[in-house]
Amino acid sequence: MDTMISADEMQVLFDALPDVVFFVKDNESRYTHLNLTLVQRLGRKHRSEVIGKSTVEVFPLPLGGNYLMQDRRVLHGEVIENQLEVHLFPNRTPGWCLTFKRPLCHQNEVVGVVGISRDLGQPDSRHSAYERLNRALKYMQAHHGENLRIKTLADLAGVSVAQLERHFRRVFQLTPQQLLTKMRIESAMRLLQDDKSIAAIGQLCGFADQSAFARQFKATVGMTPRDFRTLARQP
Repeated sequence: MDTMISADEMQVLFDALPDVVFFVKDNESRYTHLNLTLVQRLGRKHRSEVIGKSTVEVFPLPLGGNYLMQDRRVLHGEVIENQLEVHLFPNRTPGWCLTFKRPLCHQNEVVGVVGISRDLGQPDSRHSAYERLNRALKYMQAHHGENLRIKTLADLAGVSVAQLERHFRRVFQLTPQQLLTKMRIESAMRLLQDDKSIAAIGQLCGFADQSAFARQFKATVGMTPRDFRTLARQP
């Protein structure tokens, strides 16, 4: 017998997962369903405080506007998969996650967006390749501001490039490039709280130029480096 699970039932299932954000939005990017994890991270107590509102109403403006643009891409048929992001919550605590968004269709028409964001967990230190990968990891941490080659990391770990990619996904839940991006953005977020120029910070963190830095920062954090600096300096 064919059965279909409803959005209401999915919402209840995802309520049990504190490390996963689940949501469904309509074609105006307004929340119709969300799990309690997202409710709590938005600083709210009840689902009813969020249902019917759009991202620009529940997130600070730079973030909300960016998420709205992302939703609109999905509403036009794009699938967002395994996208590394930093989510900034009302207390400004950053949380790294991998986001998945898909168009929600009814009778061949896109009627909304369904998605999850899964928190990055701790590396799997019990994996057989962990010690070898740790050599590559330490090198990345020391040289993330430089032009790193994946082949160099593979050689340090004593594996092929294909094996490095596969083992990184298993141990760190990220590709080597995603982990490098994470290190660079984390470094940039720290430096943006000081007075260095944005161009200098981008260069220190390994980006080719200020434009490339701004694009990657906004894609990952949801706002420009300048907006982040302004937010970070607010009392």
